[in-house]
Amino acid sequence: MIKAVRGTRDILPPDSALFQFVEAQAREVFRLYNFQEVRTPIFEDTQLFSRSVGEETDIVGKEMFTWEDKARAQSEKAQSLTLRPENTAGVVRAYIEHGLGDKGQLQKLYYMGPQFRRERPQKGRYRQFYQIGAEVIGPASAGSESPARDAEVIEMLAMLLDRVGIKGWTLLLNSVGCANDRGKYNEALRAALKDVVGQMCADCQRRAETNPLRVLDCKVPEDQPTIEKLPKISEYLDEPCRENFAEVKKILDAVGVKYELNERMVRGLDYYTRTTFEFTHGGLGAQSALLGGGRYDGLSEMLGGPKAPGIGFALGLDRFVLALQSEASGAQVQSAVSAYIAPLGAGMNAAAAKLARELRAQGVALELGDESFRLKKSFEAAERTGAKFVVIVGENEVKADTFAVKDIKSGEQKTIPRSELAKTLGGR
Repeated sequence: MIKAVRGTRDILPPDSALFQFVEAQAREVFRLYNFQEVRTPIFEDTQLFSRSVGEETDIVGKEMFTWEDKARAQSEKAQSLTLRPENTAGVVRAYIEHGLGDKGQLQKLYYMGPQFRRERPQKGRYRQFYQIGAEVIGPASAGSESPARDAEVIEMLAMLLDRVGIKGWTLLLNSVGCANDRGKYNEALRAALKDVVGQMCADCQRRAETNPLRVLDCKVPEDQPTIEKLPKISEYLDEPCRENFAEVKKILDAVGVKYELNERMVRGLDYYTRTTFEFTHGGLGAQSALLGGGRYDGLSEMLGGPKAPGIGFALGLDRFVLALQSEASGAQVQSAVSAYIAPLGAGMNAAAAKLARELRAQGVALELGDESFRLKKSFEAAERTGAKFVVIVGENEVKADTFAVKDIKSGEQKTIPRSELAKTLGGR
């Protein structure tokens, strides 16, 4: 028997309804904030990720699914391709390739879809996982550098969490400064690590030389006391970065979004600058990150494009749904089915199908039974679908053009004329 590949899974009903619920809520929130959808390829040139995400990150160093494309002409060099491990780089590549910056406007783009990383599979973490994300990018003249954009993206996420029913979240906030700040901070980390890194894990020993900032990403419990004693990024921010971060916090305070400062949080991607943030949730256990993001003011130039400051986030839908299910009030998505059409007696399938077509055309979501079912079986089937009403279609009902409609929950039964049936069932 062929099974799903390790690290992948089938998302079946009713879980798929939760995914659709979150996606629908996200689309509505994005609409309120004037974001529009962008869809990028599932695989890209490997250089896109090695240049943007960073050679020393775990994503590029350990987790990417990469292969040589041998389908090209023999005279050409094989191209290295990678299944996208994240989507920000692809969106920025599309921004550059299609000249979206030429319009001189702020581009507010969102995406939904699968990403791929060769991670160790565990609850909520898969090798094919699903993300919802958004990016705000554009020329500085359009306001893309403004701390107001950072605060707006974070406030938008707080609204999304509240709308889907996730209440117990915590927002962690930090600034990793500009490129100059990070250069100074890396040197300070390298000096501080010199005498202690030999006691740390192999990854930290390597990172201490190549990219000391990545040491702060270490998840090895034994290394945490050492990491806690390292210099803090806030001590190396220049005045413009301090002022920028202060303004982000001021706006969040004004709109009532609570946050906690976490100066060890640098996120796992090298392209971040200034504001970084992460929403966590207790329902996810030790690895509590729910979603996160940050500013990436130099990413466009890194990929050969024009100066285009930006900020974005990514939400892991698999873990997001786990958090939603952990909420006592959440995780209950109502059935989309309003009615169950129950043909009663031989020869009633055609009449029931005709009525079902009319009702669906008027916006009623319904399930259609079969004339071979006895009435008791029809009611049992209706309850399994989650329908609110059962509409009985028998010979007498068809002749009179009125139908018996039973409310499954209350047990109340009424006779409704065909012309009023859609409205009774919640249609238009």
